Amino acid sequence: MADGVVLDGVLTRLIPTTEDDVDLLAQWFASPDFVEHWGGVPISRDEVAEKYVGRRRPRVESFLVLAQGTPVGYAQYWHAGVAEGGIDMVLAPEARGRALGPDAARALLAHLGGNLGWRRVTVDPVRGNVRAVRAWEKAGFRQVSSEAENLLMEFTFSEGRQG
Repeated sequence: MADGVVLDGVLTRLIPTTEDDVDLLAQWFASPDFVEHWGGVPISRDEVAEKYVGRRRPRVESFLVLAQGTPVGYAQYWHAGVAEGGIDMVLAPEARGRALGPDAARALLAHLGGNLGWRRVTVDPVRGNVRAVRAWEKAGFRQVSSEAENLLMEFTFSEGRQG
């Protein structure tokens, strides 16, 4: 698994979260601006500690997204099968609109396809989060379903190309 793996994009670096990150993540996830498209409700420190600092490994791998060495967001990938799963990501409001999301997504995709051999990756942004939908599209995701409140978007790796 990704335990200890650092993922480098062009603009971002993703580092695995640890227990040392609970306070920062709890601060973020307590902010309505941060969680507006991540369930919409602030999350308690206990829930953050339970879900977002690596305690769910290996099924879910959690990362801090860094830009120029500064934490700007949270990303995770989760397994749904042998060669597929999903990505979730949220950036701090001040980090949005700077091409950091698509860059971090591409770094995750390179790892998932190239190192782990995944064939398919999904994301499910809230339909009204136009900025996120565009960011996922810039990373190579395409919409496959729009019947629910969240859109289902997928990235499939072509034969012979991983990441």
